[in-house]
Amino acid sequence: MATRKTAQKKTSTKKEIATDIVTTVAPAPARKLNTKVLYLVVALLALSALVLANKSLFLAAVVNGKPVFSWELNRVLVDRYGKQTLEGMISEKLIAGEAQKNNVVMNPAEVSTREEEIVKGLGGGMSLEEILKIQGLSKDEFDRQITLQLTVQKILGKDLTITNADIDNFIATNRATLVATEEASLRTEAKQAILDAHIGEKLQPWFNELKTKAKILRFL
Repeated sequence: MATRKTAQKKTSTKKEIATDIVTTVAPAPARKLNTKVLYLVVALLALSALVLANKSLFLAAVVNGKPVFSWELNRVLVDRYGKQTLEGMISEKLIAGEAQKNNVVMNPAEVSTREEEIVKGLGGGMSLEEILKIQGLSKDEFDRQITLQLTVQKILGKDLTITNADIDNFIATNRATLVATEEASLRTEAKQAILDAHIGEKLQPWFNELKTKAKILRFL
């Protein structure tokens, strides 16, 4: 009996030693460390994928293995064109504010109609795409300019009335400068020319007053 108890005690002691060895070899902190490393690797992979998918946010070009960073490009653009571009954006904000005050709202149909009139007025059978290519404009930029132009026309031309007699007189005195040949197109062109002349007279004084009254802080 004593021998059996001694054997059992030795066996228990061996199991305890084995358990201590396992605990020493693979402690809990090591497993936590591995998890942190895994999270770090996943985060780095996600960041790499983000950079690759949006590389234009970081890189503008690579020349003979040397990068041209986007921030470098932005700095040059701001130095060369920043003030001019900023003034244009300020002007658009001011006009948008006046449009809201006067309940002036543009819709795509009006923009499309005006664009068609411009293409017809240029003559020569050129398409809008060809005209934009020559001018170096995108369609979105052209739409934006037309929308801005029509907005100003609605604001400054809201009290203007153009009669048929006005159109007849304009055609009679300016026929050589008009492009259209068909009667309907001719009258549309003449009416637009009268409106443009009216807007041209009012535009600068109106806009100067607008800028004077506005609170503009420039940081460029």
